[in-house]
Amino acid sequence: MTGQIDAFLSEWTMAEQAGDTTILDQQLTADFYGVGPLGFILPRAAWLARHGQGDLAYAAFSLEEQQSRVLGPVAVVTARNNTRGTYRGRPIPEAARATLVLTRDTGGWKLAVIHMSFIAGTQGAPPLPGPASQTGPGAPR
Repeated sequence: MTGQIDAFLSEWTMAEQAGDTTILDQQLTADFYGVGPLGFILPRAAWLARHGQGDLAYAAFSLEEQQSRVLGPVAVVTARNNTRGTYRGRPIPEAARATLVLTRDTGGWKLAVIHMSFIAGTQGAPPLPGPASQTGPGAPR
């Protein structure tokens, strides 16, 4: 079972890196949505449009540290998403923690939801909380 999930995720990461909306269109559920590291939500059409309009360009896109849990027809995968790329010419964060929800139907696995959050201290993420970054009323002393 996890071999099929790994194969699906491998194909998905290659399609994301290449901006292959034909393959991505087949891999996403009809009600797919993605939650970005800043909390924005992209429904399926907007997720695909990131590539179709040329706004998003990846030089590298991978999933590492994958942990999968299969719960009947659903799999929940947590992973580290490593990227190098730009969105509308601006660098994107190089690392995020991702939670992916996959569903299984007669055609195999499909991606229903992805939720990403910054990994503190990595390139492009907000600074680590701490005394140097906390000033003003209510800041720790």
